[in-house]
Amino acid sequence: MSSPSTKSASRRSATPELSEAELARIADELAAGKPPMVWFTAAAVGVAEGKSGKVVAIGDPADGDFLQVRPTGSKDVLSFGPSEVTLTKPARATTVAPGGSTRTRPEPVPEPSKRKDHTVTQPSTQPSAATPPPAPRSPAPVPDEQAAAPKPASPRPAKTTAARKPKAPEVTVTLTGTADGEWTVDVVNGKKRSVKGLAVSSGAVAQAAKILHPEVEEVVAGILEAARGVQQAKVAQLQAELEAAKRLLAELGE
Repeated sequence: MSSPSTKSASRRSATPELSEAELARIADELAAGKPPMVWFTAAAVGVAEGKSGKVVAIGDPADGDFLQVRPTGSKDVLSFGPSEVTLTKPARATTVAPGGSTRTRPEPVPEPSKRKDHTVTQPSTQPSAATPPPAPRSPAPVPDEQAAAPKPASPRPAKTTAARKPKAPEVTVTLTGTADGEWTVDVVNGKKRSVKGLAVSSGAVAQAAKILHPEVEEVVAGILEAARGVQQAKVAQLQAELEAAKRLLAELGE
């Protein structure tokens, strides 16, 4: 039984990728300020096949998922590869009956209204034995105008909608050092890598570590001390080689 990762890889390999011309067309439309519309293929992970979205940016193709796409109806921008989207709008699927004709949904037949039959009983025409005379009618009371006047509805207080706080972007800063004392920094802003492999000096690293926290300063100081020892050993070795070369040169001169 194949794992989900194997199925995902096979789907991506079976789905055709965007050509160089299509990628150039997307780049031209982005440069013109018109984010192009794309549709997700079966290889897209986490998004339904056939759903649409707009490309908002193109990154480095070496990163793999370098297309920044905002799906329709969402505010998030996700990264996708060239095999997960297409510029061709998928056709709507139609259901074909076994006989070859296209099946259409029958219109619903309105249900008959459920009425209740009321039986009307006619009064008897036979006079009663003794019919009492009708009672005199009393005059109807005159309604009070003030009591009959409807009270004005009190105005409802307007609903105050709380202003949405803007979501601050997440920034990740990664500092990498080698045994030779070389330092580089990477910066990821949200889901986009803004800075990659930028070289920085050891002095700047030491100053930044001192400002951040004593524990950070202690760790960085240890790494810098080890790198300083390696460089001192290299200098000593180079000086020894230089002295040997000078002696050999002097002997050749004699």
